[in-house]
Amino acid sequence: MNKNRVALTPPMGWNSWDCYGAAVNEEQLMANAEYVAENLKRFGWEYIVCDIQWYEPKAKSNFYNAYADLEMDEFSRLIPAVNRFPSSAGGKGFKPIADKIHAMGLKFGIHIMRGIPRQAVHRNTAILNSTSTARQVAKFYSPCPWNTDMYGVNPKADGAREYYQSIFDLYASWGVDFIKCDDICNTEFNKQNPYSAKDEIELIRSCMDNCGREMVLSLSPGPAPLEYAAHLSENANMWRLTGDFWDNWEKLKNMFERTSKWYPFVKEGSWPDCDMLPLGRLSKNASYEGGKDRYTLFTKDEQVTLMNLWCIFRSPLMLGGELNDNTEWDLKLITNSEVLSANQNGKNPRPLKYNENEAVWISDGENCRYIALFNLSDENRTVSFSLEETACVRDLWLHADLGETKDVFASLKPHASVMYLLSK
Repeated sequence: MNKNRVALTPPMGWNSWDCYGAAVNEEQLMANAEYVAENLKRFGWEYIVCDIQWYEPKAKSNFYNAYADLEMDEFSRLIPAVNRFPSSAGGKGFKPIADKIHAMGLKFGIHIMRGIPRQAVHRNTAILNSTSTARQVAKFYSPCPWNTDMYGVNPKADGAREYYQSIFDLYASWGVDFIKCDDICNTEFNKQNPYSAKDEIELIRSCMDNCGREMVLSLSPGPAPLEYAAHLSENANMWRLTGDFWDNWEKLKNMFERTSKWYPFVKEGSWPDCDMLPLGRLSKNASYEGGKDRYTLFTKDEQVTLMNLWCIFRSPLMLGGELNDNTEWDLKLITNSEVLSANQNGKNPRPLKYNENEAVWISDGENCRYIALFNLSDENRTVSFSLEETACVRDLWLHADLGETKDVFASLKPHASVMYLLSK
């Protein structure tokens, strides 16, 4: 199966992490799916992704319970915690939820961790279609450094392929359309051997291709190593450029540097990922990267800048807030079809100017171009760029035509930005 048959444009959807951390339940997941179906689907938002720890009965916040008991079947495969996902009872897994989400015209995704459950290794449980056991395929010296649930898998061990194939076959039977695979493309935690999971990524890719269902593969957490861009593009549909992104201006400003390095690798079926959009109501269950149950710490100008950069760079767009708490402002921010068109239809995104104080990005549309001007400084600033020829300019946030010019500019408040459409 060709991975580039899926994610022909940057995936758009909602992920449970920013608002519910490790503790989302079925009711919360479905409520957000219903919101997407009713309010966002017609603008291109379609994926509903259940993030980490869906197999842990006692998960309560963004923080992990060390050495927690996990729900697992007899073949070392994690399954949904029934107390949090009641429809999974009786071995149904996520299929009832996926069926409901598909009936809304949406797609369903789950988060997984690289490797095999630690408790499977300690109990030495079986692997489907293999005489090997969990203990024989584990890479004991390669655990996740920030979550105790998993050991890595030795891709060369007898039974390793059968283990990974069995989990992807299970996910396919549930109707999963999107896999966010974590602890697999970062360099921060293993500076002595960066990108050490290269062989495991290839095994995951192979088993996903053989599961009989098309799925998007997203790799986390980042920062992904630029020197392995070709390998990432060959094996994944999305890969993270950063650690977890939150509602902090310095993190947003830093993303301009990251995107200025990764833009040559943006292409159909392979999308460098700036991470989720921490907009709206966040951290419902705990104080995490800010106060508990807070509204995004980004100013309105910073929220527009976030959308402009993600859209013109063509990052995947994954909303993180509790959508049912959205204000009218939030809804308008994420349903501007003219701005979203740059994300879905732009080609060859590239920076024209980037320094400490300002940035200018451009991409090519059909018989048009998109251009975004950003004030990265803490003072009012006029950002400008001279075109080679005169163009008609349209402000995509104001939905207003501004006339013809060769000199594109905007007088911007600190951290503010604009996006224009240029046409002949």
